[in-house]
Amino acid sequence: MAWLVTGGAGYIGAHVVRAFQAEGIDVVVIDDLSSGHTGFVPDGVPFVQGSILDKDLLVRTFAEHPITGVVHVAGFKYAGVSVQRPLHTYEQNVTGMVLLLEAMQESGVENIVFSSSAAVYGTPDTDLVTEATPKNPQSPYGESKLIGEWLLRDQEVAAGLHHTSLRYFNVVGSGSRDLRDTSPHNLFPLVFDALIAGKTPRIYGDDYDTPDGTCVRDYIHVADLALSHVAAARRLEAGEPIEPVYNLGSGDGVSVRQIMDTVARVTGIDFDPEIAPRRPGDPARIVASGELAGRDLEWKMRHSLDDMVQSAWESRQAASA
Repeated sequence: MAWLVTGGAGYIGAHVVRAFQAEGIDVVVIDDLSSGHTGFVPDGVPFVQGSILDKDLLVRTFAEHPITGVVHVAGFKYAGVSVQRPLHTYEQNVTGMVLLLEAMQESGVENIVFSSSAAVYGTPDTDLVTEATPKNPQSPYGESKLIGEWLLRDQEVAAGLHHTSLRYFNVVGSGSRDLRDTSPHNLFPLVFDALIAGKTPRIYGDDYDTPDGTCVRDYIHVADLALSHVAAARRLEAGEPIEPVYNLGSGDGVSVRQIMDTVARVTGIDFDPEIAPRRPGDPARIVASGELAGRDLEWKMRHSLDDMVQSAWESRQAASA
């Protein structure tokens, strides 16, 4: 039996694929390559190039492979851009989920692990986010992820779907030198690209109510994240009790200044970040508890901030070699 990884040629999806392989579990990848890379798919892994908006393709994929469950990573993931492209965001993330669930139901596939997002919380008024923290998404992206969770809940009632959703904040690092974050919007690629171009990275605001004045966020290593996707899939397949949602959080977080200092130390490129004005809506601190996922999904922070930066930098350098 195999698991289908949607978006399996992307940064997070490719790490999920490798984690399944390391556990001896067969995988199939579907990806439209809008942000993924064929080179991220390992040799020997069946690769279907196409969109989850193509329901006929999904049904054929289920018919042609012995798929027992889905890890749904595919989607439009840029919160800021989603404000300018709401219809595109909903089509990719909501319509895509509907078509995927329809294809699963028609094909008799009952297990799904959903790559959700901490964007469902918006800007919470608490120092430590738990699964019970009120949901208040503040972008079409966050709204689309919350709707995805609702669809899973409703399909459980209607058709007996077995599911869980994993919410997380900032995914960084690399589990392999040939896999890297190529997003034009994420902090690590932006900082590395600036340094390589001889430019100075920016910090947006250094007067927040935090220990060093810069925003504190959850940063988690992509390889740790991938392992919990496998643990969730195993739990679903075994019919073991599972929560509908889990936060994959660090419990303490790191500041943007700490990241900049670590990048300078790890890369050997000495720089003093430029301080720019605050960005509207940026909260001082957002950190999530991973206690529930630690109980059920083997979740823990196996990598330090140095590990995260070092692995990400090595994969960035390997891409330029």
